[in-house]
Amino acid sequence: MGWSARFNPTPSFPTYTGPYAVGSLDVEIPTSELESPDPNPSPCANVPTVAFRVFYPCQEAGKEKEKGKGVRWIPSPQREYIGAYARFLGAGNAFSQVFSVIPQLLYYISIPVYPNASMLEPPTKAKRWPVMMFSHGLGGSRNAYSHVVGSLASHGIVVIAPDHRDGSSPINFVHTPDEKEKLKRVEYKKVAHQASTEVYEQRDEQLRIRLWEMGLIHDAVVKMDKGLPLRNVAEEHKKSVGNDPLAMFSGKLNVHDPGSISFAGHSFGAVTVIQFVKSVFYRPSSEHPGFRPLFTPLESSSIVRQITPASPVLLLDLWALPIQSPATVWLKSKPMPCYTTPNGGSTLLAILSEAFFKWSSNLNDTKKTISKPTGPNSKYPDQPGPHIFYPISSAHLSQSDFGVLFPWVTTKVFGAKEPERVLKLNVRAMLQVLRNSGVEVADSNAMDMELEGADEAMKSVSFDEKILSKKKGSVRDWVALGTDVDTRKSSKVESGPADAMVEGEVLGELVGGQERSNM
Repeated sequence: MGWSARFNPTPSFPTYTGPYAVGSLDVEIPTSELESPDPNPSPCANVPTVAFRVFYPCQEAGKEKEKGKGVRWIPSPQREYIGAYARFLGAGNAFSQVFSVIPQLLYYISIPVYPNASMLEPPTKAKRWPVMMFSHGLGGSRNAYSHVVGSLASHGIVVIAPDHRDGSSPINFVHTPDEKEKLKRVEYKKVAHQASTEVYEQRDEQLRIRLWEMGLIHDAVVKMDKGLPLRNVAEEHKKSVGNDPLAMFSGKLNVHDPGSISFAGHSFGAVTVIQFVKSVFYRPSSEHPGFRPLFTPLESSSIVRQITPASPVLLLDLWALPIQSPATVWLKSKPMPCYTTPNGGSTLLAILSEAFFKWSSNLNDTKKTISKPTGPNSKYPDQPGPHIFYPISSAHLSQSDFGVLFPWVTTKVFGAKEPERVLKLNVRAMLQVLRNSGVEVADSNAMDMELEGADEAMKSVSFDEKILSKKKGSVRDWVALGTDVDTRKSSKVESGPADAMVEGEVLGELVGGQERSNM
């Protein structure tokens, strides 16, 4: 590393450690060109597009290198996005001085991917790349988890990262199909983080939008694989020259076999994944008292054929409050789809931060949500339960890009350590669950696995047995959990972890350490 890189104050990402170079494409498609699995009216009719970023294994030679590497982490218009983040964090007197300097650095942060690069030919038996949909949390975006999803892409997974327009991002900009119209703005929606009738209703409405988007994006990905023409009105795509980059996905995505797509998310995104998968799998054939479904796909829709008990579900720091909504209590009572077969929770992974592990009420709700059925509700009493882990000294931000970009915040403020290693542990566990589910992904990097004697002679390992082991000490500072619920009543009132990535919480710690109620 040269002296200029060492003294460069601009935050930067670690390199991806998988065997493939990573390409990225910004996609925004008019909803008029897509078919929603849910025939009900759109929950956000004023937003005429759905947006997502694709991370995928790409070629790294010739023209790709000439194009250069890097996509701006803060998308265009950057000034607007940075201002929105300042408002999201509640920037006031104490924070304004810090924030007057940081934006100059934020402008230049780049995601280490090749923009619009040619997709690599899949070396898999199916001659198609496996696909994952990854839903962001509150305060997130299609770019905010680029290191996790980019790391997965470097191991041979095409990751679709939606940009949810439900008011959970600091701001969204919608490029209308009619280029003469100005950009539409979707501002952040302030919703309290304590349980109440009003909060449940507002979170349900956000989830209704998110599930509708997930259904449309699934339809877009299927159409991309079929080679059907779709307009891409994303700003980044408009600047590209040449053929339509969407055409390179034709015939290369494993999205038609039932159970072939995996679903992942962080925090509110993990809630989104659970509600999406269960809403599709348990489409009610009759009315249930008090149940108001958020998403009701038609039996004939392709998403219904896609989601099966074998669908891998990967949850990072699940925030369980929205699942408690009275409107969806019937869905809450149903087990995760994986438990309808003897294989049980082998395809279900939950990774917590230590902060969420210590948030006992949320931990108990998480365990209840993902545990296997017991007693008379258990059809397969000997089936395995889910994989649950947490890395010691990790914060809620550790599972997003913020942990590796701003380690001084997660270390000094939240007590988190080794942010890059924490993300590697997350990726290792996700990859191994996918391998166990029959998904063809690349070998894990031997250095990432911290194997003794790992060197250039041992570059990768095809099976990462230790990362899913429940044996204490199999992996340093990586703790396996059971699903037993702590029924002891606490005398103190819990407000949740003080480092959750929601409005004002990060700021509260930065400028005075005041705990806020959260997630």
